[in-house]
Amino acid sequence: MTSFPGLGPSSGFLQSPAWRAALALVVVFVMLAMTGWTAIRGSKEDANPLATAKAAWQHATFHGRPLPDPDASPSKLRAFFSSLDRAERKQLATRYPLVVGNMGGAPVQLRYRANRLAIDHERAEERQRMGDRKLTPVGRQEAGRLMHRLESMLTSGRQILAFDPAGGGRAAEVFGNLDRAERVSVVVPGVDTNLSTFERTARATTAPVGMARSLYDAEREARPGTRTAVIAWADYTSPAGLGVGAATGQMAAAGAVRLQGLVQSLPHGRPVSLFCHSYGSVVCGVAARNLPSNVEDIAVAGSPGMRADSLSGLDTRARVWAMRDADDWIADVPYLEVGGLGHGADPVDPAFGSRVLSADGAVGHAGYFAPGTRSLQNFALVGVGAADSVDCAGDDPRCSTDLV
Repeated sequence: MTSFPGLGPSSGFLQSPAWRAALALVVVFVMLAMTGWTAIRGSKEDANPLATAKAAWQHATFHGRPLPDPDASPSKLRAFFSSLDRAERKQLATRYPLVVGNMGGAPVQLRYRANRLAIDHERAEERQRMGDRKLTPVGRQEAGRLMHRLESMLTSGRQILAFDPAGGGRAAEVFGNLDRAERVSVVVPGVDTNLSTFERTARATTAPVGMARSLYDAEREARPGTRTAVIAWADYTSPAGLGVGAATGQMAAAGAVRLQGLVQSLPHGRPVSLFCHSYGSVVCGVAARNLPSNVEDIAVAGSPGMRADSLSGLDTRARVWAMRDADDWIADVPYLEVGGLGHGADPVDPAFGSRVLSADGAVGHAGYFAPGTRSLQNFALVGVGAADSVDCAGDDPRCSTDLV
C-alpha cells in the first residue's frame, strides 16, 4: 500500500480548518455534479407558490369582508361559495387560482377553471426556464419535459381537480361528471409520482392518469347505467424511488391526511371506493380508520403492507380487498414492521383477513390497470357496486360472500 507521510489519521493537516473546508467543497461539487447544478442554479424564485397564494388570500378582503380560512372544513367553504354569485366566484378564481383550485368545498367546475389558470401560468414559467442559460442543459431539458406535461393538462375537456407546482408537484384529475356521479372511485398511486410522471404516453396505464382513465372505461363497460366518476389522485408527496422514504410511513401519514380531506370534500352520501397501488396502499391503510362512512371499499394491488398486522388493525368499516400478480416483485419484500421500517403484514395473506381478488392478466408490479386484465375488471366491479360478481383468487372463495 502506498503511504503518504504527514497525511495519516493523526496528522494535524487532517484536523485543520483548511482540510475540513476542502472536504466540504468536495461534497458540494459532488452534489452539483450529481444534480446537474439544477438545485442551486435552477431554483425558482418562489419554492412554494401555493403557500404564498394562501397567505395573500388570508390577508385580503372581498367586498369589505375577510375571506374564510382556505384550510377550513369543506362544509364551511361550501357555504361561503354558496353565498356568492357566479361573477363573484369567477373573480376569486381569477385572482387566486392556486387557492381556489385546491380548495375542498369550492364548486368542482370552479376548481377546474382555477386550475387551468394556474397551470397556464406555470407552463409559461417552464417555457421561460427552457431558455434560461443559468440552468445546465439537463435543467433546461427537465423544464421542457414539464412544460409539455403542463400543456397536455391544458387540453380541452380535461378536469384538473388539484394542482400544486411546488417541489416535484402534485395534481388530481377527474374522469366523468363528479357533480352527478352516483359512485366515486379514487386511484391512489405509489412512489415516484409527481407532475412529470402524472401521465405517460408509453405504458399509459402505469401512471395515475392512465390508471384512472382505464378504470373509468372499465366501470362504464361493467355497468353502463351507473353514473360513475374516477379521480386520479396524485395530490400527495410520494417517496422518490425505493429508498428510506418508501420503507417508512412518514410520507404515508402526511398523504393519509390529504386523502381524508379529499374524501370529505366529495359530494355527501355518494359511495366511494379507493383503489390503492403499491405505496398508495400504505397511504390508504394509514387513512382507513379516519375515513368517512361512505367509503365502502378499499382495494389494494401490489401492496408492500398497510401499516397493520391484520384487517382488524385497520379499524375500518369499509370492505378491504387485495390482489397481487404472481410475477410482482413486491412479494419479495419483508412483510413486517421493525423500528418504523416496513409496512406490516401482507394483505393477500389469508391470515390478514382481506378479500383476495384474482389478478389474472396483470403483468408485474405495474400491470393491474391494463385493459383486458381480470385485475382491472375486478376493480371496476367493486367500483360500480357489483362486488358480488368479482372473481376471487383461487385460494379465497369466500371473498365475494357476506357483502351486505
